Amino acid sequence: MYDINQLPKSQELETMPVLKKTATAHRALAEFKGICQSIPNQSILISTLALQEAKDASEVENIITTHDELFGANISPETITVAAKEVKHYLEALLAGFKAVKENNFLTLNHILQIQEILERNKAGFRKQLGTSLKNERTGEIVYTPPQHYDEIINLMGRLEKFINNSEDDFDPLVKMAVIHHQFESIHPFYDGNGRTGRIINVLFLVLSDLLDIPALYLSRYIVRNKDQYYQLLQEVRDTGNWENWIIYMLNAIETTAKKSTKTVNLIKQSMMKYKHIIREEFNKIYSQDLINHLFNYPYTKIEFIEKELKITRPTATKYLEQLTEKGLLKKIKRGKNNYYINVELFDILLNV
Repeated sequence: MYDINQLPKSQELETMPVLKKTATAHRALAEFKGICQSIPNQSILISTLALQEAKDASEVENIITTHDELFGANISPETITVAAKEVKHYLEALLAGFKAVKENNFLTLNHILQIQEILERNKAGFRKQLGTSLKNERTGEIVYTPPQHYDEIINLMGRLEKFINNSEDDFDPLVKMAVIHHQFESIHPFYDGNGRTGRIINVLFLVLSDLLDIPALYLSRYIVRNKDQYYQLLQEVRDTGNWENWIIYMLNAIETTAKKSTKTVNLIKQSMMKYKHIIREEFNKIYSQDLINHLFNYPYTKIEFIEKELKITRPTATKYLEQLTEKGLLKKIKRGKNNYYINVELFDILLNV
């Protein structure tokens, strides 16, 4: 049976079906990591794919926003919706966690507390009050009661921290990620933000395990589309102690997402090369790699952004954007008193991932 106080051993989990799925998931993830490395400025993928992960991770919690709201918030911060603000908080938390992992080469409880604090905009920390329970969304029935006492939560999170950072155990890292996620969600250490914090930990663990260079794998899209199964299998482990279905579900999430993400990065890469070729051939005087990078870092941009990024005058920045709009590479939209410009191909790619 499942015992939250006893983390499973690798030999208990790595059944033949799990090992077969682990192999295909690793191949897909390695291909994704490789295609990401082929783009010299990987910040482009962080500002696009990581934002996609933030959007989908928030959607799991019924925080729904659109690409237009998200990208438009950069142009006109005063118009940002509540949902778009929540997604921005997720992205900020994800990047703060990524920075911590890259600088320290481990993920501590303090890092996890920082991630949750950024998400929820409070310093409530680990739960201290009794009464938290998880309910079936449809029926309202209590399906699971996580640890209730602060001391137990601290003890369990301390064990989980050691498990996350123990690089000498014999777990396959993808199987280990599935165990970490289940254990974190079962401890349910925070009053709010457990789901989103747990999904950030997933991506950070892949970075910590050197399976990703950047936090650009948006696993939450798979969970959104298979949400009922996600919650069912989380509970199945608690009810029966059978881990196999849960682990295969998470491995499927990794493999499916990595394959889809590889296609997306390839499309972004092709689009960058197309824009680079057109601008260099037809607008040689305005061409620069900095301009290309900017157009793909910011699906929505405006005159002030170009002016600041390229260190050019406002009339020159305006001229650049108008020329690219006339060519059809950008689309000019008026919002309030200001104009902004959409990278047409990039926006279509992100809209259809």
